[in-house]
Amino acid sequence: MTNPLMDPAANPHEIAKRAADDIARASGVERHDIALTLGSGWAKAADVMGETVAEIPATTITGFSAPALEGHVGTLRSVKLPSGKTALVIGARTHYYEGHGVRRVVHSVRTAAATGASIMVLTNGAGGLNPQWEPGTPVLISDHINMTATSPLEGATFIDLTDLYSTRLRRIAKEVKTDLDEGVYIQLPGPHYETPAEVRMVGVLGANMVGMSTALEAIAAREAGMEVLGFSLVTNLAAGISDVPLSHDDVIEAGKTAEPVISALLADIVGRL
Repeated sequence: MTNPLMDPAANPHEIAKRAADDIARASGVERHDIALTLGSGWAKAADVMGETVAEIPATTITGFSAPALEGHVGTLRSVKLPSGKTALVIGARTHYYEGHGVRRVVHSVRTAAATGASIMVLTNGAGGLNPQWEPGTPVLISDHINMTATSPLEGATFIDLTDLYSTRLRRIAKEVKTDLDEGVYIQLPGPHYETPAEVRMVGVLGANMVGMSTALEAIAAREAGMEVLGFSLVTNLAAGISDVPLSHDDVIEAGKTAEPVISALLADIVGRL
């Protein structure tokens, strides 16, 4: 079946509403308070943050498709938090480099907003430019640089991004772990890793972490009126920062190694939002 988001005449917000209705029917949960997209290394957080009410194959929800990348679980999960709030955990992320268009990339975020979620937690695995950040280090995203040369906003839609990564939410995260570092994340199109020269360039631009997701999703979340909290898991040092060649297998392994610690950290933070 053709994905409805591929129709340029379709309204992506209306499709997100249809997807939210699908989730409500499949989960029995009328609305969600918080949404999380769990990137490489973060997936186990869904197991420890609360009681799973429902787990839904993403392909059964309007506009969603199976993830193309190992490390993403391909489900949507409704979780009841100890606080009594309900979280929607998104394990099906579409990356820009898959070539499906920006609407597909941000559909999960727009769907989360349509379920009622007012907070969007975005996580990823990233290359680090700070040599002191060893693989497995979680870093708060304080700001981003969008180097995809595109935007999820369509037409004359002007959205302020001054406090895109919420100062309030970052303050809560630091109450849980006072020594959390912060950094600027830069999204490049991918899927190739960056050259050492490109890493030097993005460092000059002010980036501390480099990856292939998150920025477009954050913009869409802000358009929807959501507060955004962002985390990168440093899975490797970026090209040229160390002499070790980059490997996706190494990225996955670093995520698995760090998973128990960062999952517990994220669950603790989400419990206070």
